[in-house]
Amino acid sequence: MPPVAEGVAVYHREKQDHGLEKALDNRLIELARPALERREKVTIEIPIRNINRTAGTMLSYEIAKRYGHEGLADDTVHVRLAGSAGQSFGAFLAKGVTLDLVGDTNDYCGKGLSGGRISVQPSPKFRGEPTENIITGNVVLYGAIAGEAYFRGVAGERFAVRNSGAHAVVEGVGDHGCEYMTGGIVVVLGATGRNFAAGMSGGYAYVLDVDGEFRKRCNASMVDLEPVLAESEDETNLRRLIENHQKYTGSKRAQELLGKWTHHRSRFIKVFPKEYRRALAELAAAHKKVA
Repeated sequence: MPPVAEGVAVYHREKQDHGLEKALDNRLIELARPALERREKVTIEIPIRNINRTAGTMLSYEIAKRYGHEGLADDTVHVRLAGSAGQSFGAFLAKGVTLDLVGDTNDYCGKGLSGGRISVQPSPKFRGEPTENIITGNVVLYGAIAGEAYFRGVAGERFAVRNSGAHAVVEGVGDHGCEYMTGGIVVVLGATGRNFAAGMSGGYAYVLDVDGEFRKRCNASMVDLEPVLAESEDETNLRRLIENHQKYTGSKRAQELLGKWTHHRSRFIKVFPKEYRRALAELAAAHKKVA
């Protein structure tokens, strides 16, 4: 080894050990072989702990490697889990994978969601009110591009930040919800924190104004706040997502809203980005000229 000049730092390369051989996904991939190799439907039931991070991500890589972004048919791999999921549960989840969790999740759940479906509901042993208790952490659905997510409970701060295509339903969010969102649809069936929709330039949000205070908590610098009109496309989209939420999570809040739909629809506020409205108008005008 040549001599080192005085005062020059010496760095030694060390092989990184990410502990991937211990990842829960190794078991998921093994059990999902019929789906990966022959597109056959499989159902997996497995416990999860908060040490199991990025559950579903390595499985999604195996799907993307074989089938690209198109993934598999809806719900080809249905994974039922119970417990507390670690960080980044369902990150980059591929189309065709459903992660159905009874329990709760940590931060970054659904990060980069890429076509899969996530549903989270509390344990039957939980005696609290889901609309008043946290079920998933901060920065959920960060940078999601496609897919669905349903949370029977409240999310932490910065829910759906930079979401560009995923559809999601949640029963309450902390501060900065839908920050910098550029696409997709978010439905909030409860209270929000402050600064909702800051920097939001695309997609839609529908918020149930439970206490009449939502307009004060929304950052309206880039969005318009509108009613959800009867027999409109907004009503159709909103009701469909709430029906899905009830179906996938057993939400009592969703059941109550659907039971008296005409009354509750009038309590929803549509958050419509001004820039998105302009872009849609220009697109419609361009199509009209071509026609």
